[in-house]
Amino acid sequence: MNRLANRLLQMFVTLVGVSFLTFCLAYLAPGDPAAMLLESADTIVSEEVLQKTREELGLDKPFLVQYGNWVAGVLHGDMGMSYSAKKPVVDKLSEGFVGTILLAFVTVIFVLIISIPLGIWSAVRQNEWPDYLVRFFSFIGVSMPNFWLGLILLYIFGLKLGWFPIASSTVTAKGIILPAITLAIYQSTKYVRQVRTVILDELHQDYVIGARARGLSESAILWKHVLPNAVLPLITLLGMSIGWLLGGVAVIEIVFSWPGMGNMAVRAIMMRDYPLIEGFVLWIAVVYMFINFLVDVSYSYLDPKLRKGER
Repeated sequence: MNRLANRLLQMFVTLVGVSFLTFCLAYLAPGDPAAMLLESADTIVSEEVLQKTREELGLDKPFLVQYGNWVAGVLHGDMGMSYSAKKPVVDKLSEGFVGTILLAFVTVIFVLIISIPLGIWSAVRQNEWPDYLVRFFSFIGVSMPNFWLGLILLYIFGLKLGWFPIASSTVTAKGIILPAITLAIYQSTKYVRQVRTVILDELHQDYVIGARARGLSESAILWKHVLPNAVLPLITLLGMSIGWLLGGVAVIEIVFSWPGMGNMAVRAIMMRDYPLIEGFVLWIAVVYMFINFLVDVSYSYLDPKLRKGER
């Protein structure tokens, strides 16, 4: 219980720090949100209209008052109104959440399908041609910018072959394939090497030597002993990947015009939509801390040593 209470306290302090820093940077950023809002609406920007708009948005109040009002609203489930969309920030974030969560889910499935078999194959065939081949392509994949890979896939399979839509303003089954594959290839090229390293470390452990001495087959050693012991490091990698994806992968979402939170955040930054930016950053902080919390909890259940240490 003490460990849980300390973790919750750390999460609370982190959220307060992130929210304050984000609000401070938005406040100090150049540009007047009220002026940009009026200009985008083709409204005549007189000083009187500008001042009235600032008062309506609460931008005329001191910094600490603005921050205090925002925190009070967040504690009651109200993150304010989006300047550009003229709707509650919670509703705007909910619109992008569906696209982001689906893209993250499909990408993680592809990452597991690609990285785990290739990483195991490379480790089992260490210093043979399959190992060199996997390591070569993983090195190439890590070196490629993901947006460049996305543009190549979009050109070939979207423009030339016409198998997938070039732009997708709504969440569709066909529209999610190319961005998910782009992200999966980019992530898998990193995780293949990690899976290979973890499996190799386990294969050189004493219990593997003992299992071979008892006459167990290599497949039995791999699936019954090595893989269960390699789960913990892989869970950490998977948690980091999910947190990164749920934060909204802005570049890929923009390349494929995918209606996700990353795409929404970039547009909010361009419009100086500070309430939406602050809500998005707070969302990312909550996601990362929640994923890390789940990883820690899974460790305590999967590792008997940690379970004994908690008693």
